[in-house]
Amino acid sequence: MQILELGHVVLYVTNLELVANFYRDTLGFREIHRESQIALFSSGRTHHEMLLIEIGGTPKPQHIPEPGLYHIGFKVANSHEELKVIYKELINNRVPILGLTDHGVTHSIYITDPDGNELELYADVSDAWKTDPTAVLSPPQPLSLD
Repeated sequence: MQILELGHVVLYVTNLELVANFYRDTLGFREIHRESQIALFSSGRTHHEMLLIEIGGTPKPQHIPEPGLYHIGFKVANSHEELKVIYKELINNRVPILGLTDHGVTHSIYITDPDGNELELYADVSDAWKTDPTAVLSPPQPLSLD
């Protein structure tokens, strides 16, 4: 067996309206269906990339490492300059920024969704990984998007 691509992410959420609206209105995901306890999103690349299922409860505490999912990465730009525009949009929408990192091959903005799931919003800024797979292991460096 060989994995061909990452197909989709399914998240249990505490408040479907709040979280689905965040992914749609703040991050720009295209919502294709919503009903009482589910919301489905797709970019058109496949049948769906994200499914949210409301289960109630309270958001998880942030920044407490434990086994399980650390973060979900979303490519949102093709250059450092495009990422700067997105950074300003996030600031204008009062989305708390957890951090900014230069990973060598990517430049990344870290945020959380309303349920405390960490998200990496990134731009590919180098193709070095295509000839050197270890390029993705470059030590993280501070990043400025101001």
